[in-house]
Amino acid sequence: MPLAAIKIRRRAIAGASEVGDDVRVPYDKERVKGAPSAEADGELSQQEEADLYRHYGFEYSEARSDSGLPEGVGRDTSGPRTDDAMTRSEEELRIGKADRERGRVRLRKYVVTEEVQQTVPVRREEVRLEREPVTEANVDEATDGPALSEEEHEVTLHEEQVVVDKRVVPKERVRLDKDTVVEDQTVSEEVRAEQIEAEGDLER
Repeated sequence: MPLAAIKIRRRAIAGASEVGDDVRVPYDKERVKGAPSAEADGELSQQEEADLYRHYGFEYSEARSDSGLPEGVGRDTSGPRTDDAMTRSEEELRIGKADRERGRVRLRKYVVTEEVQQTVPVRREEVRLEREPVTEANVDEATDGPALSEEEHEVTLHEEQVVVDKRVVPKERVRLDKDTVVEDQTVSEEVRAEQIEAEGDLER
């Protein structure tokens, strides 16, 4: 594939965006079908390169041709038509960033049951039998009534009983928030560069 077409493909990929599971490039079908024709295995002339770049809306500079093959100037011993200079090119990394979904976090509320123990003091009444001798101070109360009789006396006892009730009390508010964390990532990629060397009888 000609180098110009390869470079245009790289630019198209650099401007692509992810849409679900698909990759969308910034050109419609008609733009691609209407591109200037080029031989798959051939070399593009500088004019053909310029036409191809303009078709896809890229700036083109004749000073840095992708193929280094301007039209109609000179002839190289290797065959293609060229001028009296070679163009040395190299690949440069173009690193961009794209947002992607890395996971999801959700809040879920559920009910758990646990046993709670608490000690509560309770009171109760108990009967205590008291005996006192008859004296001059209480003889009138002691002799009030018949000399001999059968009687009953009843005392009501009371006690406290623990009563348990439950009520719902709001304790705290919980929400999800996001923090942005910046970390450095090292990108490693191979790039190719052309080298030009002179061969033959050179002046020392």
